[in-house]
Amino acid sequence: MALQKNNSVSKKDSTMNMARIILIFLLIPAMLGMAQRPSIEEGGKLRVVTSIPDLADFTARIGGGYVTVESLAKGVEDPHGVPIKPSFVPKLNRADALVVLGLQAEHSWLPALIDVARNPNILPGGVGFINSSQNIRPKQVPKSLLRREGDVHPLGNPHFNLDPVYAKVMAKNIAEGLTRLYPPGKEFFDTNLKNFQAHIDTQLAKWKRLAEPLRGKKFVSYHQDTIYFAERFGLEEVAQIEIRPGIEPTQGHLVWLVDRMKGKQVNLILREPHYPERLPNWVAEQTGSTVAKFLIMVGGNPGVDTYEQLIEYNLRSILDAAGTKTVAHRPDS
Repeated sequence: MALQKNNSVSKKDSTMNMARIILIFLLIPAMLGMAQRPSIEEGGKLRVVTSIPDLADFTARIGGGYVTVESLAKGVEDPHGVPIKPSFVPKLNRADALVVLGLQAEHSWLPALIDVARNPNILPGGVGFINSSQNIRPKQVPKSLLRREGDVHPLGNPHFNLDPVYAKVMAKNIAEGLTRLYPPGKEFFDTNLKNFQAHIDTQLAKWKRLAEPLRGKKFVSYHQDTIYFAERFGLEEVAQIEIRPGIEPTQGHLVWLVDRMKGKQVNLILREPHYPERLPNWVAEQTGSTVAKFLIMVGGNPGVDTYEQLIEYNLRSILDAAGTKTVAHRPDS
């Protein structure tokens, strides 16, 4: 089986500096057509841009008729490496608020866009910068930041959006940010927040009942992005297909992984939609496992348009895989 060579530096790190250099030239056409940023009160709407679709869903529910919302990332993309588009710049330039996932989840693509957009309100510390990771207790905070460790996140794993309990915290951060921008809307935002949090509590009780057959279920994922979901619903992550975050596996790592899965009787693999099927299917074939599609953001699959649909999809996908064998195909050699 032919595999990519293992480099000490991740593929995202190797292109980040070049992307920053060419960004301004790429965005010149968009900048030329850019209008002056309108006031917050214009049209009775706050223009909100979010980094990922989950945040757009939360913001639309909290802000209601006071906001228009658009996500830069799409649900099928890698949130750590969203393809930069010239259209992003005028959106950020005109935005009253920018809502980010935080914990440096967007570090490889969003800061350069913010710099070019020249909108002081959405700079970190600005009135319109809303960090959804406030009051989140991060998991998997790295002990080492050496480049050979891959795409490590110094502040911890940023995929906390997959824990419904933290969804309530994220929504609270958004409500506080919108109130900061438009104080007369505080009562409206707080009411919507209270309703949202109560709804998530009701859904979480249902989801936990649904996930009960999965308690203690061992699995392997492609990337290190499942910890919050797994711990909330009682699953146990054993390893990842990547040798380290952002670094594709070597032949030796795959041999180790297959042996580990057999030794620990792991027969479930989670594959995120922005990763190819080839390696998960090959590992599944070697270990007698099944592969479940695992979404990490709203919009990761057709019909998954809300946060509730995201969590529901993942639970049912895992339940289906745990009970039904899938046909795995050997990757091209």
